[in-house]
Amino acid sequence: MIRWALVRAPLLLAGVSVAVFAATEALPGDAALARTAGRATAAQLAALRADGGLDDPVWLRYLRWVWGLLRGDAGVSLLSDRPVSDLIGQRLPAAVILAAAALAVTVPVMLSLAWVAGTGSVAGRYATALVTATAAVPQVVVAAGLTALFAGVLGWLPPVSLVPAGGAPPPATLILPAVSLALPAAAYGAMLLRGVVADTLALPCVRDAERRGLSRLTVALRYALPPLLAPTVRILALVSAGLFAATAVVETMFGYAGLGELLAGAVANRDTPVVQAVAMLAAAVAVGGLLVADVLAAATDPYRARS
Repeated sequence: MIRWALVRAPLLLAGVSVAVFAATEALPGDAALARTAGRATAAQLAALRADGGLDDPVWLRYLRWVWGLLRGDAGVSLLSDRPVSDLIGQRLPAAVILAAAALAVTVPVMLSLAWVAGTGSVAGRYATALVTATAAVPQVVVAAGLTALFAGVLGWLPPVSLVPAGGAPPPATLILPAVSLALPAAAYGAMLLRGVVADTLALPCVRDAERRGLSRLTVALRYALPPLLAPTVRILALVSAGLFAATAVVETMFGYAGLGELLAGAVANRDTPVVQAVAMLAAAVAVGGLLVADVLAAATDPYRARS
């Protein structure tokens, strides 16, 4: 399984690169028009396209772009003329801090809800209904509701999350964006994990341990945890990837200067080098997370260990 995961990761990234390049190529206009904002003559546009290689075949431009990425050169922003790597490097720390804060909330909430929902008790049925309802709510609705309550009605938290230049965001500005990301992600992960928990608790070894009068903690740690590790790691990887992708909406809503806001602004301004670079970075994070999850799942799979 690990060998297949190692082969699958670069294939996935190659497929994503084709999709990202094709999507940005389909945007109206091109780099010459974006740079001149419609103020250049036809001759000036033709000269810019010739200098930038925009008249070359699509496949050649794609290979040139991929070769640049492999060398760490993501190009230059069409709006600011700054290297894209500089723009990403400037926003990356804030994005990592927000993602880490959201994950710190997501993981314990997801595991707790999945465990309660998987027990089949009365509380489990209520937890299942809560998980299903919350997972269906988009992040934008959760963010709007939390802002209205905690910033508008109660006045406990700031409605926007401004990040000081060159510094870390104050903790209070992280709460609303992080919780807005974490709640739907935790509910979605719990919904995926609930069935696995129910199947695990129905295993003969777990039932037998309960009949022998062992404590709930002993049953959970000794008999239920080993078969749950592998699927839990995989679901955590999926949830983390989805959470990272959802930051664009939440960061834009709260004015948080992370990669998601950079991507949203680049799409609105047709800044294709920035769009391509941020999209590929998000894909690399997701594929890397899945690869790590596969390796950890293989290492913690009790059935594989016995074989």
